[in-house]
Amino acid sequence: MATDPSTPLPPTHGEKTINDFPLPTRRAIINSGYPEWYKRYKGITGKARVIPLTTEFLDYLKADGIILPPDTPVVPISDRDSGVFSATNTDASSDDDSDAEDENPAQNFPEVHGAIIAAIAELGGAVYPKLNWSAPKDAAFMLGNTLKCSSPSDIYLLLKSSNFITHDLEHAFDDTLDTADENSALVQLSDVQYALVLRKWVDVITSVEFRCFVKQRKVVAITQRDMNHYDFLENEKPEFLALILEFFARHLEKTFPEADFVFDVYIPKTLLTESRVWLVDINPYAPKTDTLTFSWQEILNIDPSTPTFKPEFRIIKKNDPEAYGFAQPYSAHKLPRDVVDAAAGGAESMLQFKNDWKTIVDGLIAAGVNDSDSDDEDEGGEKKD
Repeated sequence: MATDPSTPLPPTHGEKTINDFPLPTRRAIINSGYPEWYKRYKGITGKARVIPLTTEFLDYLKADGIILPPDTPVVPISDRDSGVFSATNTDASSDDDSDAEDENPAQNFPEVHGAIIAAIAELGGAVYPKLNWSAPKDAAFMLGNTLKCSSPSDIYLLLKSSNFITHDLEHAFDDTLDTADENSALVQLSDVQYALVLRKWVDVITSVEFRCFVKQRKVVAITQRDMNHYDFLENEKPEFLALILEFFARHLEKTFPEADFVFDVYIPKTLLTESRVWLVDINPYAPKTDTLTFSWQEILNIDPSTPTFKPEFRIIKKNDPEAYGFAQPYSAHKLPRDVVDAAAGGAESMLQFKNDWKTIVDGLIAAGVNDSDSDDEDEGGEKKD
């Protein structure tokens, strides 16, 4: 039966708790980044393009506001003026062109912008974006609850709207060991070589995606990733388990630089094809990685060195609470629809939204309405938690 990972199990004598979790090293975090492991495992994962990111592009992601560049390549300054005078080139049109150029942030990162356009075309016209560690899943609502991107502006909108992406850029080394390398140098966030990963879009069968936990170079736990019940999984668990263990022994056990890590696999199967295991992602062995049907406390207390050890494979049973999927994932990260529409309309739309909102707030204040009234206080006048 699945265990609620948000509720720590009561420790028994000698058991480890989440407070005993070994902090990962910064090198382990880097090794679990897509650009790092993709070089080693390109043949067992899906098609992708890894685009190195410039300082200018990272500055664009970190900047406030959402201004989306056009989906066309940036024209170099030297090519914008043919040197031939045109009678239609009035001062007014020149001002309009200048304004358009000023609002095109891709002018600051033309190489990255061009590489994104090329990658989308090379990968069939639709891609799934992510940075080194995270995909902007919390911002999928910006594109109608999908991460399918068909243009650079789709990608930029997701990246700039995602708290997960901000975490990659600013907090990747939170709760890690500050260990020195062989040259006594400390790995800093500024040392990270950030990249935009564009994976070929595939309509995935989510029922056959699995997360696997590795401890001391042994698979110790496996869980389905889609937290819904599927009848067929119970009967096919032995086959999936054998495929995962064989895949791990052949490709990952002796080649991944860390002894403890988490990896995701996809095992599609049809009537016309045999099952094949695809590597989807590698995650750090750290509390920030979602354990799904397990808790980290359970995994911490697994001892793979025992002679009779076998990994536990959990799926969602029909009567498990998770099977009903009441909670919407990433709902805490969503924005009101009005904000989304304003952002998609560009700078002028956002400015108009700001002015309209200020008018509404000023009107409420003039009417004596205060949003800090009783909603946040109990009957005794004290703040609620």
